[in-house]
Amino acid sequence: MLYRAMRPILFGLDPELAHRLSLASLELVHRLGLSRLAAGAAPNLPVHAMGLEFPNPVGLAPGLDKNGEHIDALASLGFGFLEIGAVTPRPQPGNAKPRLFRLPQAEAVINRMGFNNIGVDRVVENVRRSSYRGILGVNIGKNSDTPVDHAAEDYLVCLRKVYPVASFITANVSSPNTSNLRSLQGEDELGALLTVLMRERNVLAKEEGRSVPLAVKLAPDLDDKAIESIADLLLAHRVDAVIATNTTTSRLGVANLPHGREPGGLSGAPLRARSTAVIAKLSRALKGRLPIIGVGGIASAADAREKFDAGATLVQLYTALLYRGPELVGEIVRGLAASEAK
Repeated sequence: MLYRAMRPILFGLDPELAHRLSLASLELVHRLGLSRLAAGAAPNLPVHAMGLEFPNPVGLAPGLDKNGEHIDALASLGFGFLEIGAVTPRPQPGNAKPRLFRLPQAEAVINRMGFNNIGVDRVVENVRRSSYRGILGVNIGKNSDTPVDHAAEDYLVCLRKVYPVASFITANVSSPNTSNLRSLQGEDELGALLTVLMRERNVLAKEEGRSVPLAVKLAPDLDDKAIESIADLLLAHRVDAVIATNTTTSRLGVANLPHGREPGGLSGAPLRARSTAVIAKLSRALKGRLPIIGVGGIASAADAREKFDAGATLVQLYTALLYRGPELVGEIVRGLAASEAK
């Protein structure tokens, strides 16, 4: 209720400023011990995936807390898991502003942030300072000035540095906001990257005494042939999970809205059907041999259930939180629990 009262004020501000103020407010509420009261209880709804036990299947998608600065406060909202990032080897400011746009009529957002972050070393420090002991994913990418044919070097740097603090690691090869990054989804490019990453993951597993799952995050704009090819690669390289999907470059249904033609990735309600279709295609190709984390347009328990019915094992939220507030997490988990009890 508090967020709904604040939303008109926040939506009157620049989106990036509103984002920072929202996180600062959540941090304050958490330190006062009131965040769980504000969010509402999320029941236990355990899920086993990637060799991990999730207290519930509803997670936070990366992008909201890129630098891992608000892990404890966000965890108090009832998420079954969190994912931070994307992080890159070196700090980078991201793309020029303005780069974040609300489309309220569609409950959508367009962003072209460009992996703005404080660099992997400082992000790891933030994770170590947090008291959260739940499941934490770290999303990794390449610096914008790293040529795409040297991208594997950046992913390896990040993999090595986040490995000790991550519950799972996501190779982000699908952001539309870093030049040529999506070319890493090509059969040859992805195969080469996975060969390097999985080999290093196995070395680190022996050194650390634990195997941290590796996931790959895909775009929603792939054709059926590419999806089938990628599914085969993921299985061949024994990747632990696939995340579907990132934001879309499509402007179907929003092109006529204010800011609807801004360059960048579109998220929120207009992405829901597209991401669900990709999940269903991946599920058919994978035949249950790999867990799918569903992302895109989830704003209710029914939306989450749609992803599960398509083949997802877990789901993640982001954009809907901007429109519905922190209460949404508990609402979705409670709704899923109620539907399972029937």
